[in-house]
Amino acid sequence: MKIRQLITGHDPSGRSVFLHEHHCEPKEAQFMPGFQSYELWSTNVETTLPHEAGLPEVPHYFPSIGGSVFRIISFPPQLNGQTLLNTSSEAIDELKQKFPGLLDHLELDNPGMHTTDSVDYGLVLQGEITLELDRGEQRRLNAGDCVVQNGTRHAWHNRSTQPAIVAFILFGVPRSTSSDSE
Repeated sequence: MKIRQLITGHDPSGRSVFLHEHHCEPKEAQFMPGFQSYELWSTNVETTLPHEAGLPEVPHYFPSIGGSVFRIISFPPQLNGQTLLNTSSEAIDELKQKFPGLLDHLELDNPGMHTTDSVDYGLVLQGEITLELDRGEQRRLNAGDCVVQNGTRHAWHNRSTQPAIVAFILFGVPRSTSSDSE
């Protein structure tokens, strides 16, 4: 998949300009063969406008509280319904380097399950993908379907024979504690 990213900003007189235009390359890791993540943009609580700098890094896979992450993911088909993970020490080290913080949220004994302190908007762009919640409840999403994840424990499964491409925008939000709601 080819993704062209355009970034706008301001010139010294405050007028709107195109700052950058480039083709994005996906990040891949041997931990999850076939998984591709296009890291497109991120903000943190200190982000201000006007944007005049270069492209921001996406320092952590999931956003910090008050931050955001924008990415597009291509999920490979699962062979025979199985999530294929390479859990060798080399693959784990590469995953930590390429996708900082991702492993902290993944449940290796329940492949794909994870929980984050974020509200995630997901839009299926191509293919189909199944969203599973923590008690096994599932829904299939097709191209054009969207989901809003509210910090729930979940996993994504591509049970088709083609890649599923999903755009995500994640917003880091604080999780209330039981004492907050009393």
